[in-house]
Amino acid sequence: MTRRSFLGSAALAAGAAWGAPQIVPSSVLGADGQTAPSNRIAVGFIGTGRQCIYANIPGFLREPDAQAVAVCDVDAWRMDLARKTIESHYAKKAPGGAYKGCATFRDWRELLARKDIDAVMISTPDHWHVPMAVAALKAGKDVACEKPLTRSIAEGRLLSDLVKKTGRVFRTDSEFRSNKSCHRAAQLVRNGKIGKLQKIITMTPKDSTIGPQPEMPVPEGLDYEMWLGPAPQKPYTEKRVHPRNEAKGRPGWLCISDYADGMLANWGAHLNDIAMWANNTEHTGPVEIEGTGKFPPAGNLWDIIQEFDVTFRYANGVVLQCKTDKPIMRFEGTEGWIEVKYPTEINCQPESLLGWKPGPNDLELPFKTSEKRDFLDGVKSRGPVLYDCEAGHRNNSLAHLSLIAIALGRKLKWDPEKERFIGDDAANARLKPIQWRAPWDKV
Repeated sequence: MTRRSFLGSAALAAGAAWGAPQIVPSSVLGADGQTAPSNRIAVGFIGTGRQCIYANIPGFLREPDAQAVAVCDVDAWRMDLARKTIESHYAKKAPGGAYKGCATFRDWRELLARKDIDAVMISTPDHWHVPMAVAALKAGKDVACEKPLTRSIAEGRLLSDLVKKTGRVFRTDSEFRSNKSCHRAAQLVRNGKIGKLQKIITMTPKDSTIGPQPEMPVPEGLDYEMWLGPAPQKPYTEKRVHPRNEAKGRPGWLCISDYADGMLANWGAHLNDIAMWANNTEHTGPVEIEGTGKFPPAGNLWDIIQEFDVTFRYANGVVLQCKTDKPIMRFEGTEGWIEVKYPTEINCQPESLLGWKPGPNDLELPFKTSEKRDFLDGVKSRGPVLYDCEAGHRNNSLAHLSLIAIALGRKLKWDPEKERFIGDDAANARLKPIQWRAPWDKV
């Protein structure tokens, strides 16, 4: 089967092979002015929780040159919800009002084995991001992966190098570069409209915590061992994983250090990306880090850092301060300032900057209507995307560096090229190696 040829005459065979009838709407076949099947990009979704159901699947369904063909999740209820969401969308375009063309998998490796899938959207808990992305790249898939990308700087370096080696398209999945206010702020800063940039402040919400939780029976329909995957073996409790039989609730794993790094990485992947874009440092890192933080009491299940105030200094002299507060980005220069309050409010001094438009001699940063549009354009053109793997790795490294500086309680000097602390054995000893529990260390 050739690339992107899962539709048309092959669609009926594909449907039969996966044990489901395939009713193909005329629009899927290229009628009614729709995108022809030869230009459709077949997308499989790995991880179908809250972010996938309410953001990632709808985002791809809005794009006429994408076709959602498969979903995978360790939770049968969530997987079925994703399938129904996709099939309901396509059924509305079908002459008979029916569509049964979305395959389901409990094991993500089986999804990657399908030769007719061009790209995958990884929306799993953070500890699964890199192992799955590595396997997807090796399987010849283009990858969109939820932020934050990594659990360690070593994971990020492995992933970014593999993207370059394989030549696959990789998009760090954050929508902020398609936020018009964020884009405008970065463009104003890059064009020197507030003078020489001196300081950037990014603020993220605080994380929650809960105490120890009793072990619970693993519910029917959840493959808990697969959910844990490369993470340490721990007993099941609902607050460790996600709410049962619903997709809207915030999952507990976001607040547990075995699986995530909290708001420092989660919201930092949005806000600090725009900060680094504006500072033109998205493919490098700081040279100094220092900070303070507050953690929950020892023994709490949700043990992630709750409050922090970290300062980074870059080689160009710009200081980036990242702290807990309301989600805001502020850029301060020698001749003015710009502030973006999430999601869209933008203020600046001088106020005239709000009406500025780039001229023929100004730098015009690229803009796409969505992160999904950016990814699909990259898949089709084989060209660069706005938020690539290296930028995602460098961004996420800020969270990892922060936690080390907070733990040691002193200023650290960092070599962003070698990705090592300078003359500091104690700090380098805290750079986590890749630690994936067997058998996932063999992906």
